[in-house]
Amino acid sequence: MERIRCDEARAPVGFGLGRDSRIVIVGTSGSGKSELARRLSRALGVRDIELDALHWKPNWEESGDEEFREKIRVSVAGAGGFVIHGNYGRVRDLTWGACDTMIWLDYPRAVVMSRVIRRTLGRILSREELWNGNVETWKSSVFSRDSIILWAWSTYAKRRRQYGSLTDDDCYGIRRMITLRKPRDARLLLRSIGRDLTRAGA
Repeated sequence: MERIRCDEARAPVGFGLGRDSRIVIVGTSGSGKSELARRLSRALGVRDIELDALHWKPNWEESGDEEFREKIRVSVAGAGGFVIHGNYGRVRDLTWGACDTMIWLDYPRAVVMSRVIRRTLGRILSREELWNGNVETWKSSVFSRDSIILWAWSTYAKRRRQYGSLTDDDCYGIRRMITLRKPRDARLLLRSIGRDLTRAGA
């Protein structure tokens, strides 16, 4: 597996992303996977597959394992290219196994925590509808043992170790891992797409 650091030195060469790229974005909860996925899918013209939207049913009911797996199969079927995002280890054979590129958001803890706090408070105050009518509340998202803020803090180091120690055998045939160390790396990656598509004649 080719390991690529997203920085100014690599940008002129490009990152090899195109309209047939099959990408999975990984990182700690709250790091910005979904926002980057949406922007990448628009820039590349590929399908955006959000695992949370497939997993959660109304009233925060979780999909059963086989139901969840079937939703994933349907979502990737027939797609020339796509971006998958969400941390669900039990379906990696379907998600990572369908991809050729992994993008790892390896951001500092301070960046992740500021993002997840800002996002959570914004969703609560605006009553933003998430997946299948679900909304975050003060009780569930802040004052709870299942708080997404607490979860992001407590799993940060573990996730970073897991993704940092991945071997080729762990990655289901993924051919390249692009590591982003700070938010400006994401902006650099997005700016590079136009050049990559031009090179490919897309």
